[in-house]
Amino acid sequence: MTDLFNDVPAFVAAAEAGSFSAAGRELHLSRSAVGKAVARIEARLGAQLFHRTTRAQLLTEEGRAFLARCVRAMAELREGAALLDAGRDSVRGTLRITMPVLYGRLKIAPLLMHLADAHPELLMELDLRDRRVSLVEEGFDLAIRSGSLGDTVGLSSRVIGRHATVLCASPSLVERVGMLRSLDDLGRYDALVYHRDGWSEPWAFPDDEGRMKLVEPRSRMRAADLGIILDAAVAGRGVAWLPDWLIEEALGTGRLVRLLPDLPARHHDINLLWASASVLPARLQVAITALAGTSEPAPV
Repeated sequence: MTDLFNDVPAFVAAAEAGSFSAAGRELHLSRSAVGKAVARIEARLGAQLFHRTTRAQLLTEEGRAFLARCVRAMAELREGAALLDAGRDSVRGTLRITMPVLYGRLKIAPLLMHLADAHPELLMELDLRDRRVSLVEEGFDLAIRSGSLGDTVGLSSRVIGRHATVLCASPSLVERVGMLRSLDDLGRYDALVYHRDGWSEPWAFPDDEGRMKLVEPRSRMRAADLGIILDAAVAGRGVAWLPDWLIEEALGTGRLVRLLPDLPARHHDINLLWASASVLPARLQVAITALAGTSEPAPV
């Protein structure tokens, strides 16, 4: 079929010009090359496309039917190529992005709103969920992920930010239970733990040499929603280990205090991923540029 497709332009040119010689001049080919292209198509289809005379080549009935379909197909190809060219040069079409719920709502969505304002022909579908999705299989253009990327075969990525995970609690809880002096004192507190899909990530604290000390705190409350954990921490129901961007406002207003502030915090990269391609459409290029400005972690 590849040979057939490659030879179709020569057939169409010969049919429209009325001779192999004229088609050759138009395509910058020899008369013989055009004749061989037509002959290959006839052999492939098992049908004669031209009545050949010494003066001209006239289409057969089968040739006229095949020509009509070839002309339509070539018009569709030209229209498709023009559409792709327009997509590369102008910001239009639908952009599907998946991201974690709270980080997406607080940090990513505002940037995308500004992007939408700047490009009226850009449509956005924002998918906020904490589970990881398959970009290609589920039809997403971009994904925001925190921490380990896992399998990235066929994907391109860019670090667009970093955040620290820190210990915090309400002033009322600290007053009631006492200030932490070391990680060994965590046993005095009930912990508020992020728990999803039957698993709770251990709290990890790097030492001065970068080695991780893993702690599994005593917990009376676990949730698969960081917002619930934040609310419970502010209400004095336990100590929490939360990302700095989420607790920035609560720390600033004094509703939470940071525990063990001299303890090194664990940092996570925030990554932007998309399917690898030699040429990216304009809508994807501007989105990547806009989201690359999210790199500053909240001061804590």
